[in-house]
Amino acid sequence: MTKHEKKSGRAIPTRLNILFLCVFLLFSAMIIQLGKVQIFDGETYKNEVEKRENATVSLSVPRGKIFDREGNPVVDNTSLRTITYTKMKGVKSEDILKTARQLVDIIEMPQEDIDKLNETDKKDFWMQLNPKLAENLVSKKEIDTFREKDISGKKLDKKIEELKRKRVTDKNLQELTEKDIKVLAIKSKMTSGYQMAPQIIKKDVSEKEFTIISEGLANLPGVDVSVDWERVYVNDGLFRSVLGNVSNSDEGLPSERLDYYLVRDYSRNDRVGKSYIEQQYEDVLHGTKKEVRSVADKQGNTIRTETVSEGKSGKNLTLTIDMELQKKVEESIEKILKAYKGSESMLDRAFVVMMNPKNGQVLSMAGKRLVEKDGKTEVEDYALGTMTSSYELGSTVKGATVLTGFETNAITPGTYFYDAPMKFKGTKEKKSWKEFGNIDDLRALQVSSNVYMFNTALKIAGVDYVKNSSLNIKQEYFDKMRYYFRQFGLGVPTGIDLPNETAGQIGKKDNQPGFLLDYSIGQYDTYTPLQLVQYISTIANGGYRMKPQIVQEVREQTSQKDEIGKVVHAVEPIVLNKIDMKEEYINQVKEGFRRVFQEGDGTGVRAFQKASYKPAGKTGTAQTVYGGESDIGRNEKGERRECYNLTLAGYAPYDNPEVAFSVVVPWVINDKSGINSDIGKEVLDAYFELKNKRLTGETTKIDSSQEG
Repeated sequence: MTKHEKKSGRAIPTRLNILFLCVFLLFSAMIIQLGKVQIFDGETYKNEVEKRENATVSLSVPRGKIFDREGNPVVDNTSLRTITYTKMKGVKSEDILKTARQLVDIIEMPQEDIDKLNETDKKDFWMQLNPKLAENLVSKKEIDTFREKDISGKKLDKKIEELKRKRVTDKNLQELTEKDIKVLAIKSKMTSGYQMAPQIIKKDVSEKEFTIISEGLANLPGVDVSVDWERVYVNDGLFRSVLGNVSNSDEGLPSERLDYYLVRDYSRNDRVGKSYIEQQYEDVLHGTKKEVRSVADKQGNTIRTETVSEGKSGKNLTLTIDMELQKKVEESIEKILKAYKGSESMLDRAFVVMMNPKNGQVLSMAGKRLVEKDGKTEVEDYALGTMTSSYELGSTVKGATVLTGFETNAITPGTYFYDAPMKFKGTKEKKSWKEFGNIDDLRALQVSSNVYMFNTALKIAGVDYVKNSSLNIKQEYFDKMRYYFRQFGLGVPTGIDLPNETAGQIGKKDNQPGFLLDYSIGQYDTYTPLQLVQYISTIANGGYRMKPQIVQEVREQTSQKDEIGKVVHAVEPIVLNKIDMKEEYINQVKEGFRRVFQEGDGTGVRAFQKASYKPAGKTGTAQTVYGGESDIGRNEKGERRECYNLTLAGYAPYDNPEVAFSVVVPWVINDKSGINSDIGKEVLDAYFELKNKRLTGETTKIDSSQEG
């Protein structure tokens, strides 16, 4: 063997060793990577596969229904056949377009959905249909110019897209056929929401459309059929503003409460209560969504769907409102407003609240407002005004003044004052509507003496009346009177379970002592009709301020249309406070209120003396100025015209109250018109007539037709 041959023989094993080493290192790297994938990243990749092959979608369930206290439906759901589309991850725009083109031959899109398409929608669609032509709308030179300005990435894409869109002409858009526009309407619905969330393409579809789509689902990826719901307000406009509204799927979650709902597992396109009862009781009415899992193959094609959770419909609410009574109250307000309007140019609204004084349940909550539209006077529901608008209430609050006088030892039951005009330095005379001579507290309430209340306020402030003297009353006595008034609910929120309640307005002239006298007769601070009924209820029930309640029970939803379901939660009465006043004092004022409606020249006798249900209460007249927006309430100088607020508050029967009520009619010219008593008498009559009919079994279902 030569020397060269020996070297060659030794070289082969060396190269093999190097090769084996490389292979060993390669396999080691692979093993390490595999271990990393399995141990560290395994769960992540597993989840990604499951997300792609087993996508879970949440579906809405029917919202809870709302019934009145008698079990009559107030808010219901109607079932609608619906076609939906759920965009899965990885679905391309071309795939969505293909599906939309399939659907356009099956379903007829509503004209309103087509009309919603704007020019931008159409331009973007034209560019999708004509990608090459769209590409040429922006030159390479223009793109380079953007880049020279350091515009890149998504910002560059946006600039190019905006420039393309701007250069799509009207002539280009005319190339879109009628069918193209319908395809666009469908596609817009399909892409309007978020991934993995069903979007409604069309609701209330025909039986034929529903059947064809159902049979062709295998060839329509992402498309599904379902039975959805739509809110129905059974009695049209009756009590409508207080019931509130629900957003539609296009609106979705309100932007101002987006975070609140998202952390509670809502989807962005979920329908939620937007206002009042629908919003306040969203958590009860909403229900738990149904969850469905779509099982797909490796190519992303859906093989089958599985129900993960059936979900649960929202719970039902039973209101404290009696809708049959509510209808009669609303009709009375509307009828009487229209009757008086001819002689009352500024009159445009009236309110009534009826409540059980023993438990705070609101039986009726009504307001009407006259508005001018196209030269005609129309009537709007303004029930919300019973708690969102406030007015000087006048003499109806004199019961609180007398009780404050009793409790502060300024006066005692049976205290007399001489009713004659009072004169203070630098002011006009302050007087009652008539001189009554020497009167006590009961007579003062019966005939509504202002002078008696003025003297009571002076005694509370520790001041003796001297004719033509200057008044010196400290701020603390305004505070003291307000302290006691607030115990009745005058000047503080009532606590009703609805949003946006106002506490009224505090007068701004406490530094002028004479306004304490105005305060004592209800012509300084302002209060709501709801506060007025809470005040009168507190006196009627012996001194307990009850929280006004609009919901009586929460109940399970049933599959039967008119069944209200079993009680899940009964709302118990809530005592907000007991007034710091002796029972004998309260009974003294109650006797005064009885005389107002039942005896001699009481200011409420004309309307109520003959009533078999034996009511008690207090009338009220407040001198004020017009507070509306109409020019009719201003003189030629633009100053607000003087007028009156006419009010009424009471309860019946006086010896065992079961219903309390308040009436507020602002901005009346004729303070002797009696519109407040006319409304009060009609609504109280309606309550007891309805009660008697129910006792004899004569009542029928509510007729939801509205007058006028």
